[in-house]
Amino acid sequence: MSTFLYRLGKSAYTKPWYFLTVWILILGVIGALLGVNGIQSSSEMKIEGTESQKVLDMLVKELPAAAGGQASVAFTAPDGERLDTPERSARILKAINDVYSMDYIINPAELAAQAAAAAGQAAGADPSAAASGQTATADPSAAAGQATASVQAVPYGPLIVDGAPVPGVMLSADGSIALFQFQFTVQQTSLPSSVPDNVIKAVTEVEQAGSGITAIPSDSLKSTPSIGSTEAIGVAVAAVVLFITLGSIVAAGLPLITALLGVAISVGGAFALSNIVHMNDITPILAVMIGLAVGIDYSLFIVNRQRRLILDENLSAKEAASRAVGTAGSAVFFAGLTVIIALCGMLVIGIGFLSTMALVAAVSVLITVLLALTLLPALLGLVGERICTAKARSKNVASANKARNGFSHRWANATVKYRWAIIVLVVLVLGTAAIPVTKMELGIPSGASANLDTPARQSYDIISKGFGEGFNGPLLLVAQPNNPSDKISMETLGKLVQELQMHDNVTLVSPMGVNATGDIAIISLIPKTGPTDTKTRDLVQDLRDPASSLASSNDVTLGVTGFTAINIDMSSKLSDAFPVYIGIIVILSLIILLLVFRSVIVPIKATVGFILSVLATFGLTTAVYQWGWLHSLFGFDTGGPLLSFMPILVTGILYGLAMDYQVFLVSSMREAYVHGRRGNDSVVHGYDLASRVVLAAGVIMVSVFAGFIFAPDAMIKQIGFALAFGILIDAFIIRMTLVPAVMAVFGDKAWWLPKWLDRLLPNLDVEGDKLIAMLNAKGEGKK
Repeated sequence: MSTFLYRLGKSAYTKPWYFLTVWILILGVIGALLGVNGIQSSSEMKIEGTESQKVLDMLVKELPAAAGGQASVAFTAPDGERLDTPERSARILKAINDVYSMDYIINPAELAAQAAAAAGQAAGADPSAAASGQTATADPSAAAGQATASVQAVPYGPLIVDGAPVPGVMLSADGSIALFQFQFTVQQTSLPSSVPDNVIKAVTEVEQAGSGITAIPSDSLKSTPSIGSTEAIGVAVAAVVLFITLGSIVAAGLPLITALLGVAISVGGAFALSNIVHMNDITPILAVMIGLAVGIDYSLFIVNRQRRLILDENLSAKEAASRAVGTAGSAVFFAGLTVIIALCGMLVIGIGFLSTMALVAAVSVLITVLLALTLLPALLGLVGERICTAKARSKNVASANKARNGFSHRWANATVKYRWAIIVLVVLVLGTAAIPVTKMELGIPSGASANLDTPARQSYDIISKGFGEGFNGPLLLVAQPNNPSDKISMETLGKLVQELQMHDNVTLVSPMGVNATGDIAIISLIPKTGPTDTKTRDLVQDLRDPASSLASSNDVTLGVTGFTAINIDMSSKLSDAFPVYIGIIVILSLIILLLVFRSVIVPIKATVGFILSVLATFGLTTAVYQWGWLHSLFGFDTGGPLLSFMPILVTGILYGLAMDYQVFLVSSMREAYVHGRRGNDSVVHGYDLASRVVLAAGVIMVSVFAGFIFAPDAMIKQIGFALAFGILIDAFIIRMTLVPAVMAVFGDKAWWLPKWLDRLLPNLDVEGDKLIAMLNAKGEGKK
């Protein structure tokens, strides 16, 4: 491997324009595809096979109108005033009629007529009689005044204009808040982007001409998450670290160029194919995160190795670049391969949107590796001997002497000397940090955990104040008779609604009608608790229980769907998959590190260290984003459940990146051991050689990921925090502190490998020993 990469690096250095032209052409093709295909993405996170998805798929087939997504808008009046004045009511009515006239919006009057006709047909009665009997309705505001009121008084009613209720609008008891709930003909993820924008434009027109009305759209009408200015701060910090580490603007600029080009190609390529492959909104942002971090780091390793070869061994820039690609490039290749395998391991879980995220991120890493091994040496060829300034060459001897007595050397000696104390301290600290993991709750962040100044949070709080938290997460129930030949009578539907309303955690139940064949009834249910509350999850499980008194007494099976139920099912599925994925990661770690280091102890040590770091990472993430610790420091106001797919996603990424540092640091120690150093001397010497660049790489990755902590989207915040602190823990506590201490405990035995296994394993030559031996025999590379 090292010999092949050496020749590839030399070819790219010698003929840089060939390689530059190829990459420019690839970028041009991607740009052309973007122009032709456009960009398609959505917020959909569907998991096939879950109970809620099965119900939704059935509704799409049997009752398409009932399977559409839901949204809401809250209208508020100034303090002490009401919305049901003639002028304000007229403004609200006009806005609502404008919304109902739009494409993709269901008009409840039309739906009620269809439902009443279907109910009458199923009952063998006249449709108009079924409608007049109020056995089916699509208007929850009207349902508030029906039989449900006899079970529990509700502190709200319909908004009345000219003696008639406004369809889909409820008014709070004090008249200061009106809630407009409506339904799309399709799920929000399938809507053209113009539809939510047009809805927001229509409802916000009530605010004009000093009406005193404020319109606040719900979280379901929010825009796509985007990348803001805080991410650029992370890149700026990375540039400063590169300059300090490499000592010149030219050398520091090369890793940035390759990383940015890698992001442009990978993210652009993903967008170019987005009309063929369904892509979640978070997917490209994730690719930017990983592409920037590993792109800068991988190029840094190679450029740093080239400069060391020039300064320490007096090689020409050409020979140094070729050897750097052959040696450090081998480590980059296997480090990148480790990240790719870890990400592709997510495919085993079988969750569509997560698989797409993993594949896009894996391709981003692959492109980054290819750029580091081809484009970077080509750029080094254009720079030539200017990669090291005359000032850097003259100071090299003094700096080398200083390094032997510098901080890294003293730190390595301290970790070796106090190895047992360090091991115990690290385990205690990280074990304590991991304790909150036992209380970790997974879900999809809702408006309840959005910042106080955002429309999503304001809408959530206003709806909760006027009507209760449950109105932020309605459930859609589907009742079907246990006997397929039976029908659901109006009497059964009415009885079912009454019994549902008597549940302790139910605020409002509204019958929405039956299908044409009479074997499917649709019911809207509003819980008392919010969409991310554990009591809402328990309610969903109670409703689905086929052995419940509710189901058995009415001889029906209840299915539950809706955005809240979908999120509950998604979190449950991902929680179940997480231990399986951890098992996959552990097995992969042992196999890959066994091949790279040809040691039994090193892979086990590295895997245990990774498990410690990832548990501590999730412990800290739980304490901050679920419990709300230090929330003001990290730019949010309220804690909530952690993003349901975050643990799996972050585990895969952190594993790959952690193994990067493991490969670069421990391979340096192994190189010292192979070249004749023994015991603690090999540990300290290897640490001296690799610690500076590993430290710089860790700071760069933490800086890039930390920039996403202050993104406006709650999901991006959590992923950025977990990755930043995960790298911080793994790079600086595990690899830079625990690893040398543990290596000192085992000494030369750390490299023990049974002879029979030694014969079976291929020699990957990650350290480049064969390459160096070949070049030294030929006497190549000296000036």
